[in-house]
Amino acid sequence: MNGCGPGPGGGGRGSDPRRRQPPIADYGFLSDCHSAALVDRRGSIDWWCVPRFDSPSVFGRLLDPEAGHWVVRPVEEFDVEREYVEESLVLRTVFRTARGEVALTDAAALDPGARGHDLGLRSPHTLLRRVEGVRGTVTLEIDFAPRMEYGRTEPLLRPVADGVVARGGPAQLTLTSPVPLRCEHGSARAHFVVGAGEVREFQARFQASFGGPPPGEAEPGPTVEDTRQTWRSWAQLHPGYQGRFAPEVRRSALVLQGLTFQPSGAIVAAATTSLPERMGGDLNFDYRYAWLRDLSLTIRSLWIAACPHEPARLFDWFVNAAGRIGDELFQIMYGVAGERDLDEHTLDHLSGYHDSHPVRVGNQAWTQVQLDVFGEVLDAVHQLRDEIEGLDEGLRELLVVLADRAAAGWAEPDAGMWEARDEQRQYVSSKVLCWVALDRAISLADRLGAGADPDRWALARDEIRAAVLEQAWSAGAGAYTGAFASDDLDASVLVLPLVGFLPADDERMRATIDAIERELGTGGLVRRWPSDESGFLICTFWLAECLALAGDLDRAEAWFTSAAAYANDLGLMSEEAVPGGGPLLGNFPQAFSHVGLINAAWRIDEAGQRNDPSVDQNPKEHP
Repeated sequence: MNGCGPGPGGGGRGSDPRRRQPPIADYGFLSDCHSAALVDRRGSIDWWCVPRFDSPSVFGRLLDPEAGHWVVRPVEEFDVEREYVEESLVLRTVFRTARGEVALTDAAALDPGARGHDLGLRSPHTLLRRVEGVRGTVTLEIDFAPRMEYGRTEPLLRPVADGVVARGGPAQLTLTSPVPLRCEHGSARAHFVVGAGEVREFQARFQASFGGPPPGEAEPGPTVEDTRQTWRSWAQLHPGYQGRFAPEVRRSALVLQGLTFQPSGAIVAAATTSLPERMGGDLNFDYRYAWLRDLSLTIRSLWIAACPHEPARLFDWFVNAAGRIGDELFQIMYGVAGERDLDEHTLDHLSGYHDSHPVRVGNQAWTQVQLDVFGEVLDAVHQLRDEIEGLDEGLRELLVVLADRAAAGWAEPDAGMWEARDEQRQYVSSKVLCWVALDRAISLADRLGAGADPDRWALARDEIRAAVLEQAWSAGAGAYTGAFASDDLDASVLVLPLVGFLPADDERMRATIDAIERELGTGGLVRRWPSDESGFLICTFWLAECLALAGDLDRAEAWFTSAAAYANDLGLMSEEAVPGGGPLLGNFPQAFSHVGLINAAWRIDEAGQRNDPSVDQNPKEHP
């Protein structure tokens, strides 16, 4: 019987030496395509925002030692091996102690009735943890300590049949446990022994405090095996990419699927908020939203690694989110259900990851002027032109408005793709993406209705091209730089060949690629600019793409391999890393990094096949 009254024992901040925040690379990623959880190598779930990616956390130790966790692990010292089960986001961790060996299998439960493209449309909002004895006997501990609303609320714990209910604020968690639990200091705890062949299964089910079924009366929930089979059905529908670096590409495709809010099709930039760009620094932002900047690159990567169904759904989300555009600022990002107001505030009660604060919720970038989004949207439509049977009136009107805005406003300063918060500048990448917007709009003009004006768009497109070729080139730097009238290198200009603005072997473009490789490439990564301390993974993959387009396959593969090596043992990447094999930095896992990997692998594979006369097959045509 579960005893949930107060008990003896301490438990203040820092009393347990294992209650530390491990390296970002220690975390595995679980997803039900509604929300995400992170579990470390020692069996602690330190992050779970539920029922949506951007919901308040119920386990938040990632950002503060007192903000909630759920531990299942041996009480003795142990060694660890872990891997995802087949092509899924079901994680199997093997703990080996002096007395025996156990396997812990973790999953964010999927609807057992879903298959293929229905994966994640509905969610039971449940975390599953199964312990299996492999060899000998192992004593394990469970420590279930939810803290609702980013650690603000310590819940009340009370016993129910086969478990406990934690209820606080607007949320409750029902923990189903096969072992008796004692409750003390806001945690439900137990020690239990598992022998070879024995199985113990735990599950934590989220529901709102009001309006759901009474605690303990829900029907039996999904199992780990149900969830594995559902992921398997999705993988079987998406044989996808079979070229070079196929294992890395297929793992990245699964990560992108896991970062998809399946009810709408939106893909969040990352599963976390406020993991720092610099340890102990204040560049800590909330990435649990969907950026239009990611749109065209993500659509391309999903087309390569999965099938046209996924990118088409992503585009449908954007059309619904944007709605009818009048004279207001064109928004560069949205919530997963299309929300516009993403107002930013800080959670001052949280200490932050390794004391990196402030911890932010919301992202003020939603109010910024970023001209590049016009190009990303129109490029996305252009890529899907053969998949979209017809453009309805609202979509045609939206695309015409974006092209008109690119034509009228391309010469204005903006915040740029790195979302500068100090001042606006004449960023080259923004100008080039306005060129892309007009170039793609001209190509689509016969499908855009009476509002299309390809002649006027062509004049503006040519003006942009002339301005970039003249004003972005720096004789001092010997390269195209990040902004007009600047001598500062910026890796963002690597997009010029990727969007077709200039060929990679153009004399000045090749000089730019070489300068970025020489001046910004260090320790196997490419930094965004000279003063940047960290390497940016997508910039490194962009360099690999550019080198492949220029025909330099050996260097392209070398940069790809060095960037991919920064992934953790599960193939997961954050936004940045310390060059020279240093730790991962930034929010995790990061969609943009996995998008960069997929696109670079495809580009290298295509270039290799094009240069290999012995290859008797057609590469997958790029959208």
